[in-house]
Amino acid sequence: MNVDTSLVRELAELLGETGLTEIEVEDGERKIRVARGGIQTVAAAAPQPAMAAPVAAAPASEDVPASGGSAAPQDALKSPMVGTAYLSSEPGADPFVKVGDSVKEGDTLLIIEAMKVMNPIVADKSGTVRDILVGDAQPVEFDQPLIVVG
Repeated sequence: MNVDTSLVRELAELLGETGLTEIEVEDGERKIRVARGGIQTVAAAAPQPAMAAPVAAAPASEDVPASGGSAAPQDALKSPMVGTAYLSSEPGADPFVKVGDSVKEGDTLLIIEAMKVMNPIVADKSGTVRDILVGDAQPVEFDQPLIVVG
């Protein structure tokens, strides 16, 4: 089996940067899973069917919403990926939005860095920012609530 060691190293670095315990990527018939405590690579004989729904990780007990809210509302904008959330375009810059700001559909609310790529997360509707549920430079999981716009 031919293993892309640079990809494995990059995934391992991402684990360290984000504090995650496991990450898995799939490319055609090849699947690579990296977990803390050891590195495993798995080559699948055939692609897995895309029927299974992704399982959202439960937020860690130490994750406290940035503005002090207790539970994430069902209408919160959720993370489309695993990565690190940044509330501003660069360190020391003003945040994209603050609680109470008016936003339009398509406005950038924050960015998520995943595998050294900055991904803008935009408002899915117009409204007012009611709550920001993540802190700056905080690791986020897939489907984790990020911001409430109402």
